[in-house]
Amino acid sequence: MVDPANNAINLRIFRTMAIATGLSVAASALFSPWRVTTGLLLGGLLALFSYHWLKNSAAAAIQLSAHGGAAQFRLAQFVLRYVVIAGVVFATHTLDLVSLPAVLAGLCSFVVAMMVEALREFYFAIIEREEIS
Repeated sequence: MVDPANNAINLRIFRTMAIATGLSVAASALFSPWRVTTGLLLGGLLALFSYHWLKNSAAAAIQLSAHGGAAQFRLAQFVLRYVVIAGVVFATHTLDLVSLPAVLAGLCSFVVAMMVEALREFYFAIIEREEIS
């Protein structure tokens, strides 16, 4: 059974990652070279892809281990995720389409989303005196 609170947190984190990526790309389009902008966009999209893939494969791995399934396949998916991301970054950087520091900054959209979520929880726990959801 899916926990509604857990699903809401995942949705907020994913949405915040998308907003952070959009804002950084919009600001970069105004003030930075096009390779920086495309690097931020690529990094943000890869971060969203990675988060979605990790969430789904982790849930499937937990479900498989609870029912005695094959853990090697799920472990291969974790490694494959990094191989896909590294391959895309390597290919686009080799073709000189993106700035590597900008891709790494775009991949950090997860960090921004986690900080926003922590501030949200802090607000509700301290200011509103509610329980953490």
